Amino acid sequence: MPTELPILVSLYRRMVLLRTVERRAYDLFLEGLVKGTSHLSLGQEAIAAGFGEAMRPDDWTFATYRGHAHTLSRGVPVAPVLAELMGRAGGLMAGKGGSMHLTSVEHHMMGSYAIVGAHLPIAVGAAFSARYRDSGQVAVCLFGDGTTNIGAFHEALNFAAVSRLPVVFVCENNLYMEYTAISEVTAVEHPAADRAAAYGLDRILIDGNDAEEVFETASAALSRAREGGGPSLVEAVTYRHGGHSRADPGTYRPSEEVEGWLARDPIPRTRELLLARGAAAGEIEDLEKAVVEEVDEATETARRSPPPEEALAMTELFSDGGAAWRN
Repeated sequence: MPTELPILVSLYRRMVLLRTVERRAYDLFLEGLVKGTSHLSLGQEAIAAGFGEAMRPDDWTFATYRGHAHTLSRGVPVAPVLAELMGRAGGLMAGKGGSMHLTSVEHHMMGSYAIVGAHLPIAVGAAFSARYRDSGQVAVCLFGDGTTNIGAFHEALNFAAVSRLPVVFVCENNLYMEYTAISEVTAVEHPAADRAAAYGLDRILIDGNDAEEVFETASAALSRAREGGGPSLVEAVTYRHGGHSRADPGTYRPSEEVEGWLARDPIPRTRELLLARGAAAGEIEDLEKAVVEEVDEATETARRSPPPEEALAMTELFSDGGAAWRN
């Protein structure tokens, strides 16, 4: 059954917002306002949008250092995200986390993890908590293709399957582990889907650039988990438009490959689908304009935010909130 038009419109708005913010983050990086590096998800927006649309407000998200889109898709406002990337006091974590550690417990965005695979067991723990409390919550754990060759991936999948926990594992397979093609170092063609059977799970392989398919798959997996059916492992095949990080020009990728995937950009695809389903072109244009205005306003708010005070550096470090005990 086709996805209802209002949901498709919401999916499209999410993707346009994510794309606009990521492009703005890139511009701010070039201005020297985003310190260090950043990992953008340009081209991968359909996955964050599809799962964000399908999740309940109290479900949990666990993401990787490529987590700007997942943070925004859980409803975190744009201004504190951009301010965090800029290391400002008005940032999501007052400028202490930066691009790779976005977290908002208020929005159940439980962190972006810089250590590959580290968050899978943590997501399993959250799912165990949900089952123990019978809360109906589901943990959604997103990771890249390279994570499937990390021990924590297999440990987490096994424990979740044995315990029938409410967790959905989502492999965002963009075909490359930093600079190495995943196909060069993995024994199976599809690093997540082809391993699902080892844990008694269904093989779920989807087009990660098809927002409608992502949403429908997410909805089914979340319902299964909520109803006691246990975990799911979803492999969503996608492609990042740029390099691994802002320091990577991505020249190791064949030009014809890049061109082919740019032609499968999820945002124009969803726009065409909306028009085909009866959405008015004028309404879509108004939506796009409103998103740009929102991001422009948020950018100025982030720019005006001052640097954090030096005293903040020694707070929230240990269980007692400070570092005095070390002295």
